[in-house]
Amino acid sequence: MTLCNPTAGVRSYHLINDQRQNPPSLGHTVKFKKTKPKPKSKDKQIKSKAVVSRLLSAEQMSSMELQNTVKEALNALYHHPDDSVRMQADRWLQDFQRTIDAWQVSDNLLHDATSNLETLIFCSQTLRSKVQRDFEELPSEAFRPLRDSLNTLLKKFHKGPPKVRTQISIAVAALAVHVPAEDWGDGGIVKWLRDEMNSHPEFIPGFLELLMVLPEEVFNYKIAARPERRRQFEKELTSEMEVALNILTACLNINELKEQVLEAFASWLRLRHGIPGAVLASHPLVLTALSSLNSELLSEASVNVVSELIHYTTAGSSGGASVQIPLIQVIVPQVMNLKVQLRDSSKDEEDVKAIGRLFADMGDSYVELIATGSDESMLIVHALLEVASHPEYDIASMTFNFWHNLQVNLTKRDAYLSFGNEASIEAERNRRLQVFRSSYESLVSLVSSRVRYPEDYQDLSYEDLKDFKQTRYAVADVLIDAASVLGGEATLKILYMKLVEAVASCGNEEHNEWRPAEAALYCIRAISNYVSVVEAEVMPQVMNMLPKLPHQPQLLQTVCLTIGAYSKWLDAAPGGLSIFPSVIDILMSGMSISEDSAAAAALAFKHICDDCRKKLCGSLDGLFHIYHRAVNGEGNFKVPAEDSLHLVEALSMVITELPPDHAKKALEALCLPVVTSLQEVVNQGPEILDKKVAREFTVHIDRFAYIFRYVNHPEAVADAIQRLWPIFKAIFDVRAWDMRTMESLCRACKYAVRTSGRFMGITIGAMLEEIQGLYQLHHQPCFLYLSSEVIKIFGSDPSCANYLKNLIEALFSHTTCLLKNIREFTARPDIADDCFLLASRCIRYCPQLFIPSAVFPSLVDCSMIGVTVQHREASNSILTFLSDIFDLAKTSPGEQYQSIRDTVIIPRGASITRILIACLTGALPSSRLETVTYALLALTRAYGMKAVEWAKDCISLVPLTAVTEVERTRFLQTLSNVATGADINTLTVSMEELSDVCRRNRTVQEIVQGALRPHELNLAPVS
Repeated sequence: MTLCNPTAGVRSYHLINDQRQNPPSLGHTVKFKKTKPKPKSKDKQIKSKAVVSRLLSAEQMSSMELQNTVKEALNALYHHPDDSVRMQADRWLQDFQRTIDAWQVSDNLLHDATSNLETLIFCSQTLRSKVQRDFEELPSEAFRPLRDSLNTLLKKFHKGPPKVRTQISIAVAALAVHVPAEDWGDGGIVKWLRDEMNSHPEFIPGFLELLMVLPEEVFNYKIAARPERRRQFEKELTSEMEVALNILTACLNINELKEQVLEAFASWLRLRHGIPGAVLASHPLVLTALSSLNSELLSEASVNVVSELIHYTTAGSSGGASVQIPLIQVIVPQVMNLKVQLRDSSKDEEDVKAIGRLFADMGDSYVELIATGSDESMLIVHALLEVASHPEYDIASMTFNFWHNLQVNLTKRDAYLSFGNEASIEAERNRRLQVFRSSYESLVSLVSSRVRYPEDYQDLSYEDLKDFKQTRYAVADVLIDAASVLGGEATLKILYMKLVEAVASCGNEEHNEWRPAEAALYCIRAISNYVSVVEAEVMPQVMNMLPKLPHQPQLLQTVCLTIGAYSKWLDAAPGGLSIFPSVIDILMSGMSISEDSAAAAALAFKHICDDCRKKLCGSLDGLFHIYHRAVNGEGNFKVPAEDSLHLVEALSMVITELPPDHAKKALEALCLPVVTSLQEVVNQGPEILDKKVAREFTVHIDRFAYIFRYVNHPEAVADAIQRLWPIFKAIFDVRAWDMRTMESLCRACKYAVRTSGRFMGITIGAMLEEIQGLYQLHHQPCFLYLSSEVIKIFGSDPSCANYLKNLIEALFSHTTCLLKNIREFTARPDIADDCFLLASRCIRYCPQLFIPSAVFPSLVDCSMIGVTVQHREASNSILTFLSDIFDLAKTSPGEQYQSIRDTVIIPRGASITRILIACLTGALPSSRLETVTYALLALTRAYGMKAVEWAKDCISLVPLTAVTEVERTRFLQTLSNVATGADINTLTVSMEELSDVCRRNRTVQEIVQGALRPHELNLAPVS
């Protein structure tokens, strides 16, 4: 979030609708309509230069001058006509917010009666951000003056502007997170706030907002507080829960503050503090919220309170549902009384949505109780069916999560373990499934119509079409839940009846009535995995219906996908062979109607050939006819090139089932159209070849990749790649500069190596010689990736040792020359990624070649240079490589090379440890924390107390202002535990805490990184 964005961080309950009060966000590019620039007058040019000049010279200003400059910069940002001046003002304001002067200047301007709204919003947000992130900049004695100033501001803005009041409230709450309770006086901030409200009742609205945001800041990790202090703050608030609720109860007497009181109550309930259910059940705040549900105008705050109460009753920290039964017994009847309003047409849609939310919350929270199938719980289920039947999808879909969770409770064996023996478990399970059967049958009927295409589907925008697809996916998930409870066959019967109705109204050529049939088929397709392959009542009738449906593009697309979804059923069906001709005709029609239906038909073709491959071995001629038409683009087939890969895969899987002799001939036939097309391109000569677009090669090479991947006949594939090698070599030689073509070609070679293995013969030698030479010239990362596949297959083969040793030494030597500093890692992250993936493969598959080699120490040095690269995959590959080195003893082949490893790692151990701790504490993003932590703990496990000493020397460099002695000791103790054999998976919490402490704000992070200096360590020579 840009700190100087006046609208950022403001809570939704204080939105201002007046657009004049929402100026452009700072820190983001401001877009303007492109207009012909008008020549600037000399006066405007002079003014623009003057503004910029004042901003540039602001460093030497006094406090008063800075205040004026802030106002001037804000005025320039929102009102100056010159874009460059606005951008300059934006940058200056952001830089200003990071300065120590921002504290005093913002405070002064907030107290200044002449400050306009823009200035107030900017300064309140700046002050809030400074308290959250930079509180440690201030001396300890600054707390009281700051608290008093914020308190004065809270009183000043108690009537608004709301955005400013909210920011001040958050600032005070953030201050409470930083400062222990005793510094606020007896009882901490809550009692301090109570005393302030008693002394100054006229300012209660402002104080109420502070009371509301206080518990929210417990979970605000933007506040730069240490983890220990954050936990302590939560304890302080929970210990003062009773005081807070007493304050809110007292404020209930002020009628105009009721909504604000209830919102604050909802906020405090989120702390999930264990107040007994019996106490809450009769609490005035609870009774007020429940009674407000029945008012003419439904209170949003009341709904929020009741929602939080529902969640509260099942939270583990509150004792769970069994302890909270008295409260549940008060809540449920009040919510159930709202059921009649779901169908009240006079009700506002937002009110109905709020009611639906409460029912959904009850379902989600009490699902385990509901799953018992008691009469009381079925009342809630029927209410949730009522919500699911609402015409508005946004309301109906609120229940979807409940139906899933209920299905899990009904079907998973773990839910019945308390019933003892297997017979009792099965009896109870069957009883419950029977109780909920009719509910899920109703659910299937209710949701199945929601997948129907709208009448104006052709006019839908991209976003609307995306939303419609998401709706269909969500409904499909609900149908799967229903099938899990009812069984696939029972669900299929319900949906089949809807298909019959739809087909009856469809007619042969009335395309405008295709939508109900398409919707029913979509639903039938969704549950395909739950319908038995031996189902013989409904599926034969469904398959007989399909050829009679009109060839409307969307309908035909769904028909094709449905056929593909039931490919296993087609294979098992007694009359499966008799159905195949009509099915294939439908798929061929799909390939001819539109690109979408062609893509669906190609996918279905793949599934059929996969699951029915044995039956289709005798029909290769017909399959090849379809394949040739699609690949060569003959006739009216509209299969896109990417989707034609499904057909390549389909034929490849059928060929896999053939005997070796037949498979070899069939493989030649499969390759023929691809070879012919590629040969025509290659025959045009190097000069023309060099100028062609990559797609003219990759569309054919990708088909070879699929052939080599899915034809599981190693000798036949080895023979094919040997015959194809001259074409591949010609492309390697001419297009080695082209990354896309090389990636495609290396992918094809990778699958050829993977499938053929040791049958590759001399071809593998030629291939490796080719990429080894080309890598020196063109540095394509995919050459490294292909080499890693070769290492995986041939690494342990003694007969390959010499040329593999030469390969890895050549590749790694050249790569370490390319990656000599962090800038080169940043410029070539793909090379770094694939290089260290290859190195990890070498550790696992050929340590005998790699560890003793001359390139191993230089690659370790290279990893130390690049480990802090910000590219995620490259960084992870380097960290994984280091972890694999440290874990060498965990593999039997690597164990014997420990002594060689140690001669490389131990002299570098202190530096590696320091780099890894730097990564842990901020040199890498926190998303990399798990990988960094494992590497550091693996190093400690490998080198024991020696690694702990390295870490101790390293962490001692960090000033105590950044990491306290207690935090250091906790971190080192964790490493000591690992060194003495503790399970590293149980010791990551202290690593995360050290990371949090060192990243708590920018200043601390800079101090830590400045002390550890990870980028300088790899420059020191290793003796």
